[in-house]
Amino acid sequence: MITAARVLIIGACALLTACAPAYVAGPPPYAAGYGPRMQGVEVGVVEAARPVVVQGPESGAGAFGGSILGGLAGSAIGAGAGNAAAIFGGIILGALTGSAVERTANRAPAVELTLRLDNGRTATVVQPDAGEALRPGDRVRLLSDGYAMRVVR
Repeated sequence: MITAARVLIIGACALLTACAPAYVAGPPPYAAGYGPRMQGVEVGVVEAARPVVVQGPESGAGAFGGSILGGLAGSAIGAGAGNAAAIFGGIILGALTGSAVERTANRAPAVELTLRLDNGRTATVVQPDAGEALRPGDRVRLLSDGYAMRVVR
């Protein structure tokens, strides 16, 4: 029984680890449907750049999956009332762990750029950090389609 619980726990950890996003070097991809739209271009200079983290939405799938795996792991422990307590504890700990894993998996590095545009306006844009080191003083282009903005060299 204890070996089965260990196998379940190790399998759960492996599954939850597989949910972590993969970060690929290079420019971030355009979202579907973004390319065919006309984009306005403004030119300016980076005044400030700072790293930030963008938190994506939580679906609850992490807590749900974690509670199921925790309950299964808890079911292999004890007997009688002790087994019920182990199942309940496994469900609670699994849900908390699964929620934390999902929250962490939905975090992405980004950069906040403050620009002084050539027309005198100031703009701030938060965009995925694609490893393109934009520093204060760099000349850049601000691409905008009226809804989304993106800063490129």
